[in-house]
Amino acid sequence: MAVMSVKPVLPEPVRAVLFKAACPDCRARFELAAGALRLAIGASHRTTFYSFTCPECHAAVRKPAGERIVELLTGGGVRTLRLHSTV
Repeated sequence: MAVMSVKPVLPEPVRAVLFKAACPDCRARFELAAGALRLAIGASHRTTFYSFTCPECHAAVRKPAGERIVELLTGGGVRTLRLHSTV
């Protein structure tokens, strides 16, 4: 008779996603976790952007986000705010 053992299948440990960023004020380069970034999606490319606070100089940074950036940030767990037009 064959003996079969069953091992519980545990999920793979989730690695934190880090995003490379740079500060236009102090020119520092660094990595940020998803929780340090915010993504705002507006009706146009002008109103779609991501933002963060520079960990070096503490400047508030806002950069435009094209389709590929939006895809990467949302896929990496960055909190997203959808902006709606009031017109």
